[in-house]
Amino acid sequence: MNNHLRELREARGWSQGELGEQLGVSRQTVNAIETGKYDPSLPLAFRIAKLFRTSIEAIFDPGEPEQ
Repeated sequence: MNNHLRELREARGWSQGELGEQLGVSRQTVNAIETGKYDPSLPLAFRIAKLFRTSIEAIFDPGEPEQ
């Protein structure tokens, strides 16, 4: 699944660790989501969308993964 998490995080000047702390997950989880190695659970996707004040659909695109 493609996503815009890295762009949103970097626009706020947050490290992966800082974002992970705000979401209650590890830095490794944030990295795995950003690189497309892991799709977040629905509750985590909702927390991410709420944190960035946007919709899940604005962050995550279920299309083919980018290469």
